[in-house]
Amino acid sequence: MKTIKIVFLSFVAACTMASCDFLEKEPYKIVPENYFQNETEAQNFLTGAYANLAQSTFYGGDYMVLVGGDDLEFYGGSTGRISNTGLICNNTTTSDAAVTQFWANLYNGIERTNMFLEEIDKVPGISAEKCAQFKSEARFLRAFYYFNLVQCWGDVPLKLESTYSSGTVTNKDIARTDKNVIYKFIVKEMEEAADEGLLSANELGYKPSRISQSAAWGILARVYLFWAGEHYRDGKPASAETNSYFERASFFGQKVMAEGHDLADDYWDTFIDMCSNKYNTTGSNESIWEVEFAGDGTGDVRSEGRIGNTIGLQCSDFSSQSSLVGKADPGYSYGFLWATPKLYDLYTKNGDKKRFTWNIAPFTYRALDADADAGIKGKTGIVGRTFESKELYELVTGAGWYGEKSYDYDGPDEGKEFVNKTSQRGDVYKKAVAADKVRKDLCCAKFRREYEPATKRNKNFTSINFPILRYSDVLLMVAEAENEYQGYPTDLAKRCLKEVRDRAGITDHTGSLNSQIAFRNAIKDERAMELCFEYTRRFDLIRWGEFVEKMNEQVDLALSGTHWNQGSQVAPFYRVTSAYQYFPIPDAEKAVNKLITDNNPGW
Repeated sequence: MKTIKIVFLSFVAACTMASCDFLEKEPYKIVPENYFQNETEAQNFLTGAYANLAQSTFYGGDYMVLVGGDDLEFYGGSTGRISNTGLICNNTTTSDAAVTQFWANLYNGIERTNMFLEEIDKVPGISAEKCAQFKSEARFLRAFYYFNLVQCWGDVPLKLESTYSSGTVTNKDIARTDKNVIYKFIVKEMEEAADEGLLSANELGYKPSRISQSAAWGILARVYLFWAGEHYRDGKPASAETNSYFERASFFGQKVMAEGHDLADDYWDTFIDMCSNKYNTTGSNESIWEVEFAGDGTGDVRSEGRIGNTIGLQCSDFSSQSSLVGKADPGYSYGFLWATPKLYDLYTKNGDKKRFTWNIAPFTYRALDADADAGIKGKTGIVGRTFESKELYELVTGAGWYGEKSYDYDGPDEGKEFVNKTSQRGDVYKKAVAADKVRKDLCCAKFRREYEPATKRNKNFTSINFPILRYSDVLLMVAEAENEYQGYPTDLAKRCLKEVRDRAGITDHTGSLNSQIAFRNAIKDERAMELCFEYTRRFDLIRWGEFVEKMNEQVDLALSGTHWNQGSQVAPFYRVTSAYQYFPIPDAEKAVNKLITDNNPGW
């Protein structure tokens, strides 16, 4: 019998204020005959099924270059250097390595869950309750992996038994299954998992590293919303079932709302927790499901990620200088993801200063090579931040803002206008510039390494978690679904939208949104401002039937040269066709699966 190597990347359950306690090393080559001998081994195997979420081919790395290109964000490359290949640049091929590996990782996760479900009932001594919980988690994970496949590829092979393969649908020739059949399988599995074995968020202590009923219901709302928009990708009218999908999305979202979740006091609280290796410290339980990362790549447990390193505030590399610790080295970041002027303008148009100053970098780190006044030679690390304007400086560092929860770069010149002095230390701001000269393509700032608990940060690896589902997303999904299902913005829909906007500290206008179209447009803008850089926007545009239109709208803006320094380089990659609503089925899969066919004539 063939063997399968299960790599136990860490993921699941965690301590209240720290990292995971559900970690395993990589020592096993296993087969059913020599494993699944007790509850511990079953739990370890389940960890391996969770681990596919954290692989470098998924949330641990490449997912950003697969789905991060949309009308709000673009790939700016290290120090603004533009890449011109890959799906994120809408310039990929059927042999794209990231696409190929993502496909393989998803089917690897499915292979692990299939094997687990075939063996779990045979485990000696496991309680009925624990067995039901483990089975439900595995069923949900399998369905979630299939949801990602359908989102990205449409019709894909549906494989519900293991073959002990290493991660593709190989060893069997399997034709593609109609995506509507797969959707029916996904929702059935998720619904039954939530009803039959998953623990409530309360029973799990609202630790978002493990799948709860809340996570299952929230993802079900997302599945139904995407299913409702599939007809746009097909170029067909909405089906008779479409309205029922919106109704089910609202139904499951409301189930989450009844589970004791709430929004954190401030928008940045949840992200500071993720960067600090903590969970829901405000007691609001906003984070519902996270991809768990721990470590920095130097130990024998390999569970580290790249969040904050690939997407985060750009910072110089001081990792080789052991003397630079703490705020002198806030963590190296390539800063691959940048905001488009469209996102910048959404914030300014709505007066949304809180989410703007958190999501789009309001400052750059300032490093000095020497401090002449102190007689110090060589690298001194980060000695302050340069803010884009005095207004942003005052906002970020003022009372009640996130700046008071982070490093304070005080110094003799703190709060002063930037001047080109080598010896200048502390926070400063640039001279005011005319509105028509303000640069609006700035780096993503959502995941900030300065909050990492490590005193000396690793160059490339972080313990920063990534949010798969937050409560604000659930509220916005309910608001959208209610508006679409009922044909107008219900009181519940308005209440959900208002709650998100109130937390952002912007003027409430929901009372004037009385038409379905006006409310729909408001939801679209709100999702942009609330969820940018969380890998939802590309799929939102696809399910709304707006992906091609909204991407091509960016071309003229990019070519205009106004506010978008990298616009002329970026513009060619925004001119897309409908082919890019799907990922290409990899050549590697077509080479070994003789029954699989292309999923899109555009490829």
